[in-house]
Amino acid sequence: MVEITYYKEGDYFVPDLYLEKEEYENDYIIGKYGHLRLEYLKSQKKAEYIIMFMNKTLRKHIVETDKQAISRFELLMKQMLEKNPIDENLKNTDPLKWTGLMNNYNHSVEETIFKELIYI
Repeated sequence: MVEITYYKEGDYFVPDLYLEKEEYENDYIIGKYGHLRLEYLKSQKKAEYIIMFMNKTLRKHIVETDKQAISRFELLMKQMLEKNPIDENLKNTDPLKWTGLMNNYNHSVEETIFKELIYI
């Protein structure tokens, strides 16, 4: 049987409770999309966030969302460049136009990812 210890805070005794640390892919560094999903869960879906935190599934959810978003980004960006190719000579002749087009593609793809994976 586990013995519960207490500490005194003011006039009250509060139990020393803690949650075990999640052990899901500790070596994986969560990226941009994982952090965005985490912040969304914290701010908009507090009950879902708390349940996943208590069940020790939050890290797994965030890591999987991050991985899916990265692979989806690569796939959509490849498809975008196949449909609307950008001439590589444009990079040398007009770098600002090339950068603008690439940023436009990047933002379009990210908007799709946000709607499909992050803010749901």
